[in-house]
Amino acid sequence: MENLAAILVPIACGCVLPIVAILSGVRKKMNETNQRTQIVLAAIEKNPEMDLEEIMKKISRKPGLLKEKLLTKLLWGCLTTLLGIGLIGFGIFLGENQLGGTDDPMTAICFGLISLGVGIAFLVNYFVGKKMLAKEIEAEEKTVTEQV
Repeated sequence: MENLAAILVPIACGCVLPIVAILSGVRKKMNETNQRTQIVLAAIEKNPEMDLEEIMKKISRKPGLLKEKLLTKLLWGCLTTLLGIGLIGFGIFLGENQLGGTDDPMTAICFGLISLGVGIAFLVNYFVGKKMLAKEIEAEEKTVTEQV
């Protein structure tokens, strides 16, 4: 029975969990599309001479600004880097205090190194993107201020 659990847990985490996450994302997008369709159909029923392009512009999601996207990458970079440092520290603490057996410190350290690597990748992506997209961000800010 213990061997079965040792086999099923990695399969569930590695296969089933990503599939469920993808399906939930697809379902969310389908629901948003269906809601927009219902809104447009209701508007057409009430006033058939209404401008559909204007309605679609009002109910469609606005694309995020470049600066917002970069700040999101900075946020995730800081979070995952700090998580990685915390896990590495926790693994070292477990190893030095001889807590949790022999595998637990290395597991925490490995997950910490992975998280640290992902965080550093996000931070590098932020700084390189900020440098490369500086002109586009300025132009985008000018157009936003002109619209307001």
